[in-house]
This record gives sequence, structure tokens and C-alpha cells, in this order.
Amino acid sequence: MKTKAIIFDLDGVIVDTAKFHYLAWKSLANELGMYFDEKINERLKGVSRMKSFEIILEVNDALDKYTEEQKEEFTKRKNDLYVSYVKTIKPSDMLPGIEKFIDKVKENNIKCAVASVSKNAPLVLDCLGAKDKFDYIADASKVTRSKPAPDIFLVCANALGVKPQDCIGIEDAQAGIEAIHAAGMFSVGINVAITSVRPDLILKSTKELDFDSLMDIVG
Repeated sequence: MKTKAIIFDLDGVIVDTAKFHYLAWKSLANELGMYFDEKINERLKGVSRMKSFEIILEVNDALDKYTEEQKEEFTKRKNDLYVSYVKTIKPSDMLPGIEKFIDKVKENNIKCAVASVSKNAPLVLDCLGAKDKFDYIADASKVTRSKPAPDIFLVCANALGVKPQDCIGIEDAQAGIEAIHAAGMFSVGINVAITSVRPDLILKSTKELDFDSLMDIVG
């Protein structure tokens, strides 16, 4: 392949906002008298907001407890809490090595995009001062099917004018890796808890991301 674009997940790849999601979901679960812990939180990685709430309801045998309108209200409340935490993010919160890697990608005239299931992706990137580093940002509002469906990665490739087979996707969640593979792209997994599809390249952290080494592997 000839790499023409690199598509990044946001949470766990560019910045770690998982702690904010956890605190927001934990607060909502406590309010509703439901059980929620870090193990359940792991299942929410790379999953849409409503699907995440439904997982929490399922664990608590409460899938049919609320109407769709109530579910929408609860997920909105969770998001409001999350946004209040996100607004504390600053540029120094970018994960180790990721800014240097993105800058090297851009220096080599390779396009960059963000594929995040979070509708707050533009806000997060603004807080990081990194929004201008990307040629395109796709969030959950751009697709009807969330990861592990390939839609969000395909939307990015189409917006960039690049064939999927000429793209690299970087993810930290199993659902994201499955989405990248379904899109026909080369996958890089950052500390992925592998349960099914394996990333084409497995790294322990963003510190291990090296542009030259990646190009030697992919081209």
C-alpha cells in the first residue's frame, strides 16, 4: 500500500478522557441506584453513548425499566457531566509522543483525520489546541452505525479523497480495530484488550508510535 492518510481514534489515542467518562457514568449510575465499576466501564470503550447506557442497564437487569425518552434524558445528563470535565483539558494532556507523531505525518504530506464515536470530539480537540492538525473530524453525528461497523472510518477516507486501502487506522479499543479491518485499512492497536480481531501492528502505548518504523512496515 501507499499510505495517503492516517485516521486516529480520539480517546485513548490522542488524549485519555476515559477517566472523565467513568466519573460521569459512575455519577449517573449512583443517582439511579445502579451498580457500575471499572470492569463495566471497559466494555464501554469505543461504544456510542446510548449503547453504553444500555450496557449499564443490561448489567443491572434494567433494560426495560425506562422509556426511550427517559434514556435520552439520562444520557444527556451524563454528557453534561462529561463536558464539564472535558473543559479542564489542556494541550499538555495529549498522550506521550502523539503530537510529535502527528507533526511528522503532516510533514510528509499524509492527511490526518479523527474518527471518534464521541460527539464531543471537536470540543476535546479545541481544548487540546489540536483541531487544526486534522484535515477532517468525524464524530458520531456523521454516521448511523457506530464501531465495530466501518462507517466512521469510511466517512473519513471519503472526506479525505483517499481509498480505504491507502489508510492506516489507529485505535485503542477492540471495537475500533474491528471497524478498521471491516473498512479494509491497516490497523495499529494501542494497548488493545484483544478479544477477537488482532491489530496488524500491536503497540503498548503511544510512546511507541514512530513514523519511520510504521512506514517501513506499511509503506
